[in-house]
Amino acid sequence: MNTKTLSIVCYVSLIGWAIAYYSGKDKADQLLRYHLRQSLGLAIVSVIFSIVLNTISAVVPALSFLGVLGLAITIFWVLGIINAVNGVQKPVPVFGKMFENKFSFIG
Repeated sequence: MNTKTLSIVCYVSLIGWAIAYYSGKDKADQLLRYHLRQSLGLAIVSVIFSIVLNTISAVVPALSFLGVLGLAITIFWVLGIINAVNGVQKPVPVFGKMFENKFSFIG
């Protein structure tokens, strides 16, 4: 697979991320490394966001409607995939800038 395809695959799931990381480890260019960082950071934010929302809705059931905010994370995943398809290194909204220089093991 070429690096653009691996950049798209890394957003699919954590298994997709692992496949993209290990398949492209030797031939990784800037685009692949960038999207590996973005998708890993987004996965971490997604897990934390899910835990927080589930805890809030368990403590205060009247706030269960906040689960709809989880759709925002899905939109960020889709935007990341669109950026990878277009071959641009554009951060995902809200969280993307935080992950541009993180995860030094990627690269």
